[in-house]
Amino acid sequence: MQKKTLFIACVLVLTMTVTLPLKAQYGKQDSTYKKHFVGSTLFMLGNLAPTNPPSFVQFNLGYRITGRDVVSLELITWKYAWPLGMNPFFNDLYGEPEEKFPGYVREYGIALAYQRYFWKGLYAAQHVMPTYQIFKDENGNKVDNGFQLFCTTRIGYHIKLFKDRWFIEPSLGIAFRPYYTEMPDGFKQQDDKWPKWTSEPGLHFGFNF
Repeated sequence: MQKKTLFIACVLVLTMTVTLPLKAQYGKQDSTYKKHFVGSTLFMLGNLAPTNPPSFVQFNLGYRITGRDVVSLELITWKYAWPLGMNPFFNDLYGEPEEKFPGYVREYGIALAYQRYFWKGLYAAQHVMPTYQIFKDENGNKVDNGFQLFCTTRIGYHIKLFKDRWFIEPSLGIAFRPYYTEMPDGFKQQDDKWPKWTSEPGLHFGFNF
């Protein structure tokens, strides 16, 4: 069900990308664009899944340094019960009981992101997020704490909506973990089966002010 919800969200965004008139990114000489924005991601729709909802919450606060350079802070929390190296879109084993952790991981992160626009709305971005981890067993009891550095490199397109009051940014990214503390027994054995990176789509949206 989670896969179906995310797939529908991807289709909707891609449809908008094709059918909406795409406007160029803010020009270097343009001083009238709104410099601040708040936003989130449409992947919070995954919380509607009837089984194993990720309880995913994300809040973005951004600032446009220039028409081509953007920095933002992202406050994120979610939980997951399968290794992050398993891709839920392309791996049929995702969601299978035999690959599940003996519980789940709740994470809290603050990411710093930098975007650079190259042509019209086409951009590249780097997200760096340290996260605090809480490992819990099947009954919700705390097992251990942990830490990891979660980094994502993205290529995406910025689409202006409603006279530039809103925007949406479909993207594709590679997420990887360059540093992480050792997981508790049971969690580590499952995680070690999979790579420390994965590909992931992005469905960010925001409001300019």
